[in-house]
Amino acid sequence: MDKPWKISRGPIAATELDVEKANAISTLLLRPVGVLPAKAGDPVLPFAVGLFNELRPLLKPDAGVTTLRRATAAYVHCRRYYFASAQPDSMRHGLDGEPVEPLSSEDRMVAQKRFLSVKQTTGKADAPEPTPPVSPPSLSKSEQIRAALLGKRNAVS
Repeated sequence: MDKPWKISRGPIAATELDVEKANAISTLLLRPVGVLPAKAGDPVLPFAVGLFNELRPLLKPDAGVTTLRRATAAYVHCRRYYFASAQPDSMRHGLDGEPVEPLSSEDRMVAQKRFLSVKQTTGKADAPEPTPPVSPPSLSKSEQIRAALLGKRNAVS
């Protein structure tokens, strides 16, 4: 997987979870920013380099910088953000949501690798390994009779 993807999937639509993460950022800010999805189906837009430094002055007085950093990290380290960033035609966006510059091929490769890694990890978590069926221990005819007469607590296993 050393080659970047060549086929674009187009705009990557935000899910409800992506919107929740974006709202966690928005609630910390004095005003909404256009780079974050407002509803499910809105495109996930990769951030311009240094966008966090533009978000900091918009921080509400009662909100902490560490809280903003954690909320932003939760958003940008999710699978759909990586997927949007890995697209061959992906662009970085400013606060208002307008494209600023294309992602470098190196940044797209990193996003592609992280997307596949997160996808593999969440795929394993979503589908737990099947457990083999547990069969009751095989009992001889006399052990079955004894268990029925004495109760299961006295049965030989």
